[in-house]
Amino acid sequence: MCGIVGYIGKRDVAPLLLEGLQRLEYRGYDSAGVVITGKSGELRTVKAKGRVRELESRIPKRFAGTTGIAHTRWATHGAPSDLNAHPHLDADEKVAVVHNGIIDNASELRIRLSAEGVVFASETDTEVLAHLIARSAAETLEKKVSEALRSVEGTYGIAVLHQDFPGRIVVARNGSPVVLGIGEKEMFVASDVAALVAHTRQVVTLGDGEMATLKADDFRTYTTEGSQTTATPTTVEWEAESYDMGGHDTYMHKEVFEQAEAVDRVLRGRIDDRFATVHLGGLNLDAREARSVRRIKILGCGTSYHAGQIGAGLIEELARIPADAEPASEFRYRNPVVDPDTLYVAVSQSGETYDVLAAVQELKRKGARVLGVVNVVGSAIAREADGGTYVHAGPEVCVVSTKCFTNTVVAFALLALHLGRVRDLSVTDGKRIIEGLRKLPAQIEEILKTEPEIKQLAKAYADARSMLFIGRVRGYPVAREASLKLKEVSYIHAEAYPASELKHGPLALIDPSMPTVAIVPDDDLLEKNRAALEEIKARSGRILAVAHQEQEKADHTIVVPKNEDELDPILMGIPLQLFAYHTALALGRDIDKPRNLAKSVTVE
Repeated sequence: MCGIVGYIGKRDVAPLLLEGLQRLEYRGYDSAGVVITGKSGELRTVKAKGRVRELESRIPKRFAGTTGIAHTRWATHGAPSDLNAHPHLDADEKVAVVHNGIIDNASELRIRLSAEGVVFASETDTEVLAHLIARSAAETLEKKVSEALRSVEGTYGIAVLHQDFPGRIVVARNGSPVVLGIGEKEMFVASDVAALVAHTRQVVTLGDGEMATLKADDFRTYTTEGSQTTATPTTVEWEAESYDMGGHDTYMHKEVFEQAEAVDRVLRGRIDDRFATVHLGGLNLDAREARSVRRIKILGCGTSYHAGQIGAGLIEELARIPADAEPASEFRYRNPVVDPDTLYVAVSQSGETYDVLAAVQELKRKGARVLGVVNVVGSAIAREADGGTYVHAGPEVCVVSTKCFTNTVVAFALLALHLGRVRDLSVTDGKRIIEGLRKLPAQIEEILKTEPEIKQLAKAYADARSMLFIGRVRGYPVAREASLKLKEVSYIHAEAYPASELKHGPLALIDPSMPTVAIVPDDDLLEKNRAALEEIKARSGRILAVAHQEQEKADHTIVVPKNEDELDPILMGIPLQLFAYHTALALGRDIDKPRNLAKSVTVE
């Protein structure tokens, strides 16, 4: 959520900033703004409620400069408006700040500053930073920013310009991503590498409590207390083309259709046929340590939480280790018992999800061992964790997660297989799972070929005001994720229940206007699931089944190829991604940027 872009060098800055903002549009936002240092040293600002194209239409023809910062805002304090859009300036318009995150003590700071005569121009928490920096008596911009930050509580990723200190941008991070881009006699800053890769693939990711000063030909990093830190640039593996639509109408459609290739990528080089296991070198967990694990707790939010639920089932089935998943946003607030024999696994597509990161930091503080399952190399959770594995899904631009969900579940299958073979999983079962994993890319391609039929089904169900999703054991997390996808992208109300819970309440909702999507795999619970369909049909409910064979009691069935029972959930969710997509398309929704949502939730 929110996006920061900054540049200092010799090129005309406004087009670079606008291009960077456009590459960050997927993160979710409601207003945008830009500030540059003009030729006479003055700060020139343009802001607009709405999309980046609205901001671009307001940029004057003469808006020249070579230093600037820009922002896309996702409203927290104050409604979306021109005034509340970033950048925010002090009263004398000498200081400009863009900010991702939330300042928790903003109300107290506003009261204090108002008592000192400050008049606020916006409702935002961010504006207090501009005034605090402007009122600092420190001699350098770096010390002014550091002094201001010592007064605030909360999360931030910020970039600052000051009229009296031209030729530099000062940035800082605490809980919200800040990435420096290293160019040839030019420097970039952004909240996401997506804004940088068109110009440089050499990046430095700031850590919490770290600041940096960018000049055209140099940069340095240091703590908020002023101590110098060591910054070694790394090379981003993704290229600018990875963020293009590639001939698809939306990023969601492109990313759904990238899943076969993405799954092949997460498997590549990891399978060990000789011992019927997999290599996951980044776990930093030797065989003795793996055997000593008595329980596994998986933490994630939203789609990552659902992937964790499937992962917990895989770990219990294959490794026979008690495992469960919990929303990180709940875990971190309930004063949990942290057991030294429990292995904690933090799941996040971006690797920056604030609730997950905060849970990781609390666990580390209490001495727990934490693994990370993330998509973005060098992200905060990847750095904080003791070890882990990357899911190698590639950039995911659409707000709703598809290919990253699938790859995360595959990564959990690899982890479960690894732990199982260290413990009591037989060679025969290890080989069986490996064969199933190898089948996945081709089976995904087979499912994607059914898009025309799924599109027609979506149109048939798009008139529903509410939908029920059900599944049993392995199918329940699939139902939860499919329910989430539908409501995220189509705005149709949807909820998921275990199929076994139907008669304990949800059956009261069933009538001809309330369709049910049922996950019905060919496993040892097939007849139990069919009994649930009977219950729904007896009450005149419409049924869309996702199954390995046609279901007699269903009005419609999406048939998917059969894999090993443990791996079936990976495939059964994919047609429902397409179902959500085409339902949203039929309803005319903004598919890549659903209302009220953001790609990477870096605030509470």
